[in-house]
Amino acid sequence: MSNLQSLLRDKRVLVLCGAGGVGKTTTAAALGVAAARAGRKVLVLTIDPARRLAEAMGLSEGGPEPTAIPPERLYEGRAPGPGQLDVWMLDPRVVFERFVRRLSPTPEAARTILENRLYRFLSDLVAGMQEYAAAEALDNFMDEGRYELIVLDTPPSRHALDFLEAPGRLARFLDDRIVSLFLPEEKGRGGRLWRKTSQLLGNVLGSIFGEGFTQEMRTFLGAFSGLFAGIRLRADRLRSRLSSPDAAFLLVTSPEAASLDEAAFFRDMLRERGLPFAGYVLNRSWAREDGLSSPEALLRHVEDDHTARHGVEALIRLADQERARAEAHRGMLARLAEKLPAGAVAVAAPEAGGELEDFGGLVRLGEALAPS
Repeated sequence: MSNLQSLLRDKRVLVLCGAGGVGKTTTAAALGVAAARAGRKVLVLTIDPARRLAEAMGLSEGGPEPTAIPPERLYEGRAPGPGQLDVWMLDPRVVFERFVRRLSPTPEAARTILENRLYRFLSDLVAGMQEYAAAEALDNFMDEGRYELIVLDTPPSRHALDFLEAPGRLARFLDDRIVSLFLPEEKGRGGRLWRKTSQLLGNVLGSIFGEGFTQEMRTFLGAFSGLFAGIRLRADRLRSRLSSPDAAFLLVTSPEAASLDEAAFFRDMLRERGLPFAGYVLNRSWAREDGLSSPEALLRHVEDDHTARHGVEALIRLADQERARAEAHRGMLARLAEKLPAGAVAVAAPEAGGELEDFGGLVRLGEALAPS
């Protein structure tokens, strides 16, 4: 299949990766629109959309819940169908607080963590970890099961795939030997040396930050240590889910050399991690422009007008440049298509410029990538 219909129809999770500035977020939104218009219940999880794209999708920054696209907007120009589309811009603080409440054994245990000033410091730290928020939100929405397809727009970074490792990194940090020195004795590693080292550290920190600081830290880490098992379980579960046939990773790139290099890097990373690679979207390209008009025919109308003839000749040179660019981009697409695994595709998105910044533009892009 030369388009993305099968992915939108059959998969439960579609993860979009790529460098910054290649139109990955717009592509994620357009594919979500296409899948919803085809009849599925869809959630698009995005990281940081451009302002006009956020407005087109009706997104509110930092909203606590996904935003539903009204059916009259989703199905504008056609009869409504069974599909639904929700969009949510990830807010790491919201995600992290929900994670604490969900994994804490009791509401009181959750409050012990959330009301501690050290939690506020940690939540500010985690707020910069977009990849952790992406992993946690994705796993939670998959667990709830209310969406048939989740489209995840990963952070625009070479480390975008680190969202797979983020829960495990957090668990390893909290389980580190140094961190264990600050746990209450019943949760620490025990032993005479551990107790003496822990007491020494407590005395030093108490002298710097005040007498109550050490106890506050131990109370916080003691409560947080109860989440270790849940963090590890969710990390293993998410990796299993994203390695399954229900998931697919789509690489978005552009004709620029740096973007193509990034796509090759992501492709190698997916192969190393054994993750299901679905193919490429060559964005912002002219590979689909095979019907460019030819201004040569205008020459016979300006034979006696020297100035007009110069104008037409300039148009011909410009057309030659456009045709050469389209041919070069088709060559790029063909190279991307080489040695693709079974079922993977290489698709060119049409160059549409600013029109993609309204909802109608997203509909048109979605139909171009996955025609119904």
